[in-house]
Amino acid sequence: KKAVHLLKRQLEIECPVLRDDKWEMVNSKTLVPGDVIKIKLGDLIPADVYVLEGEMSLDVSSLTGESLPRKVNKSSVAYSGSVVKSGGATALVINTAKNTYFGKTVSLVQIAKPKSAQQDIMFQIVRHMMYLGILASIVLTVYALIIHKEVVDIFSLIIVFLMSAVPVALPAVMAIIQSVGAMKLSKKGVLITRLEAVEDAASIDVFCFDKTGTITQNKLSIQDVYSAKGYTKNDLLIYGTLASNQTEFDAIDEVIIAETKRLSLSLEGYEQIEYLPFDPINKKTEAKISKNGKIIKISKGSPQIIENLCLNDPNFDKKSFDRNVADFSKHGYRSIAVAIDLEGQGNYLMVGLLALSDPIHEETVEMIAKIKSFGIRPMMLTGDNLAIAKEIAKEAGIGENIYPVDVLLNALEEDRLKLIQNSDGFAEVYPENKYEIIRILQKAGHVVGMTGDGVNDSPALKQAELGVAVSSASDVAKASASAVLTESGLSEILETIIVSRGTFQRIMTWVMNKITKVVEVVILFTIGYFIFQDMIISLLGMALLVLATDFVTISIATDNVRPFKEPNKWKMKGLVVTALVIGLLFALEDLLIAFIALKFFQVDLITLQTLMMFALVLNTQIRIMTIRERGFFFASAPKWSLVLISIVILAIFIFISLSGLIVPSFSPWLILITFGVGLLFMVFMDLIKYLMFKSFKIN
Repeated sequence: KKAVHLLKRQLEIECPVLRDDKWEMVNSKTLVPGDVIKIKLGDLIPADVYVLEGEMSLDVSSLTGESLPRKVNKSSVAYSGSVVKSGGATALVINTAKNTYFGKTVSLVQIAKPKSAQQDIMFQIVRHMMYLGILASIVLTVYALIIHKEVVDIFSLIIVFLMSAVPVALPAVMAIIQSVGAMKLSKKGVLITRLEAVEDAASIDVFCFDKTGTITQNKLSIQDVYSAKGYTKNDLLIYGTLASNQTEFDAIDEVIIAETKRLSLSLEGYEQIEYLPFDPINKKTEAKISKNGKIIKISKGSPQIIENLCLNDPNFDKKSFDRNVADFSKHGYRSIAVAIDLEGQGNYLMVGLLALSDPIHEETVEMIAKIKSFGIRPMMLTGDNLAIAKEIAKEAGIGENIYPVDVLLNALEEDRLKLIQNSDGFAEVYPENKYEIIRILQKAGHVVGMTGDGVNDSPALKQAELGVAVSSASDVAKASASAVLTESGLSEILETIIVSRGTFQRIMTWVMNKITKVVEVVILFTIGYFIFQDMIISLLGMALLVLATDFVTISIATDNVRPFKEPNKWKMKGLVVTALVIGLLFALEDLLIAFIALKFFQVDLITLQTLMMFALVLNTQIRIMTIRERGFFFASAPKWSLVLISIVILAIFIFISLSGLIVPSFSPWLILITFGVGLLFMVFMDLIKYLMFKSFKIN
């Protein structure tokens, strides 16, 4: 909602409109198709318009991701949301509000929403454990009715089973696990705006990158130069600066002037006495310069136009010039040619070429390499042209298999997924294209990450399981994203994935703990009821057990973990089968302890209920210490807080069991026997767990 609100606020601007043969200022909300409006330097274009008169240089990076300004002139279309960097125009409104290019982006943001697969899986597991508990309750209730048990006893039986199956600690555990991950990331410069993203990011196997402002710096710079015979790079920059508008320069002028200042090149003695702005028809700017009373002309613009001015230059090497233009174009650079007429008579001499592009961030190559090492396939989705996209993708290490988005749009629907999976990215894309590419990947079972900085990225950021807005992103992009970087660069994305995979491991531990606990309790209580025709644990003992279990379970949220090197996937068959086997072994352990107590200590049922409570509490600690590690339990150390809580809980329950203050007491020897049997089973169960995890490739 916040993203949509911010998008709508950007539409609320005023502009001059021609109505009843006079110009008046109106709110853009009142514009309708057919209105004639004026657009000037610095304006945010309020609607999709058809240019009637004039020409403009537009910044459309927030819409398409293009880093270079787009030139529009008479009979061209300018889109709502573009910013006028130079020039002005009179234009006819053709689309307004939700029908504009910008408005369609608003609609996409409203409907975009990722589905958290991991939460669905967890709730499915909990639901099935509940079914198991309810089924066992029904079976034993029928048996209790057959043996004519009292109604109160039957209700007590049902309550005990439901208490064992209901995940009382689930909301607290989930909130803590996600919050711990979010707090860790905040310290590393990542603000999480959607908590579910902390766990969803663990399963990302495709990460889509916007180019402009994400992979690149969204800042034009001079990448290369070609100096004609008799001229130097400094000459090229000086003459290029003199042929720039010194008061209302566009993005290209800014780069040339900034580079001239950076190199401290002197313009002393030069005076710009006349300047003709960029003409979309002639595709060049022109300036008259006075130096020591002498008039010279400078032209700057399209290489093809400027070289035609220099055909009479005796030193002009056309083959070398054309070869450099082609080479710059192949690398995705935009070439600007500069020529000078020293006599002011139209006899131009070629000075050279400036190659401009938006360079990649210094850390991009390293970051992309690490993303790949995490088992994640990077893709680039950009509004820039194909040549620039290919060059940047190659330079960043993403790949060279980049297609224009028209190839995807023209493909049959059943072929689109294959095309996306076999590509390294797409060029010339619009917001709806980015959004649709992510949806196609998600429908095929992929979990997708997305980075971006502009309005054009907002729908895709909202749809992705992890949408990351870079530090320089627009307010709309940040509101649409599930994570916002607070520092420049992309290295924090790696930290987000690492922390997320750690979060996944904690959730997996919780799931394993839940399944094994329910299986253990259901088997123990069912067999115990058939043997004793009564519950093998009292209601009070069950309440204390649930309380103790929840305390330890919550501590899982902050435990030390070892993240996987590959994207995390729920291998449910292996996970459930392993948990069932371990749960069965725990139940057999409990029954062995009960047999020893009955056979050698002749305890009564009430004392046995206390012993089973203590055995279940001890098994909770053993179970967590065993299943928290995917390898052998000693492969990594648990966090000190988890160990401390386990020790405190065991100490409390040893006191309760021996003192007899709350529940009937039993012999200290049974405490030692329970510990001994538990530790022996722990070693055996850990080996079984390790072998099963290895077999199912969970570790």
